[in-house]
Amino acid sequence: MNQKQALLEKIESRNARVGVLGLGYVGLPVVTAFAEAGFTTLGFDVNAEVVELVRGGGSHIGDVTPEAVAAMVEAGRLDATTDFSRLGESDAIIICVPTPLGKTGDPDVSFILNGLHEIRTNLRPGQIVILESTTYPGTTRELLQPELEQTGLVAGEDFFLAFSPERVDPGNENWTFTNTAKVVGGLTEACRELSTALYEKVIDEVVSVSSPEAAELTKLLENTFRAVNIGLVNEMAMITDRLGIDIWEVVDAAATKPYGFMRFTPGPGLGGHCIPIDPHYLAWKMRTLQYRTRFIELASEVNAEMPRYVVSRVAQALNEHRKPVNGSRVLLLGMAYKPDVSDVRESPALDITELLRGDGAEVIYHDPFVKSVKFDSGDLTSEPLTAELLQSCDMVVVTTDHANVDYDLVLNHARLIMDPRNGLGGRTGRAVIYPISGPPRGGTGADRLDEEPRPRAVSVG
Repeated sequence: MNQKQALLEKIESRNARVGVLGLGYVGLPVVTAFAEAGFTTLGFDVNAEVVELVRGGGSHIGDVTPEAVAAMVEAGRLDATTDFSRLGESDAIIICVPTPLGKTGDPDVSFILNGLHEIRTNLRPGQIVILESTTYPGTTRELLQPELEQTGLVAGEDFFLAFSPERVDPGNENWTFTNTAKVVGGLTEACRELSTALYEKVIDEVVSVSSPEAAELTKLLENTFRAVNIGLVNEMAMITDRLGIDIWEVVDAAATKPYGFMRFTPGPGLGGHCIPIDPHYLAWKMRTLQYRTRFIELASEVNAEMPRYVVSRVAQALNEHRKPVNGSRVLLLGMAYKPDVSDVRESPALDITELLRGDGAEVIYHDPFVKSVKFDSGDLTSEPLTAELLQSCDMVVVTTDHANVDYDLVLNHARLIMDPRNGLGGRTGRAVIYPISGPPRGGTGADRLDEEPRPRAVSVG
């Protein structure tokens, strides 16, 4: 029996052992899903605390409940380790490690390379290696294949290789790992068949494409599409501001068209590990081929400027109320990059904090999901949201529109609110509300910061 047939039989009978490299936002949902589908799984991570948490039936990822992990651990189908020599126990190895950008904006594949070293050291015939980490087209064939074939084993014959882009959307309760269609591209036909068969045991729909490069580019197209359209609507927000029009009214009206328009909304900037980063992978790859991705780069420039635009709006609003940014106390509602998650990666709130501090403002924040954040200019801890805190601030900025924030409290005790997320919708109260574009609204209380003294709240951490 050849290696392909032997591995296929293991997969079909669910006797294949599945190893997942990286137990973060992507890896933990993956390893848990395979365990729940009846496979024996083993998660690998360099973080000993994460490994011990998972082994004890815990979860550090909001999309995976501790109960789900505990059930699989107790059933003997899920384990975790920092011992990468155990990679040899796995029939399928799925790589779910971070792929950030370097300081120069180039892809940082060091986490993939570190994982590859461990896999190569323990590679044996009959294994399939699948990369899920987002990367540039050509990574699987140009980086993984040569590295793993240094063992003397041949991809497509002795071992198998594929790329299947992760499509994790943290905090999304409707679309999860198992009901979101999975794109798979194998290095050879045998690789395609095996990777498809593996994911079909867990995923409702598997979409097989002709090559790893097609699968790699699929992920980049998905997120570049979003980045470009967000860049368009962000620029439209700046246009409507100069025209004195509320962008949200325009977007809502345009969205009533049942065809030819897809709703995208403006905000203080892009965040998370995908949308701000993935287009740069494609742009970098094309630069190596002497092609400039002008459309993508322009959208990235617009999106990258949004935190500075929001800060300029804050300064303008304070100035209208005879208050400079220097010396003002500004409360940011939210540090996470999107609502109802604890992930602060690439969050625009981080840039807004540093920009406001650079202009001399005292910045504090409240976020029910993020307890503390490290900054070069000094770390911050989330403050309890109270009437006293709100009254002590010159400006409140809705940087993340978490659902469980008491916005009525904010509306009735804040003085000025900048709402680039439209988290307040059409609600009004005592505060004067500045949207991301257009004129302010509300303000049933004191409209000027100098009309009454402001009590100072004591920070309690």
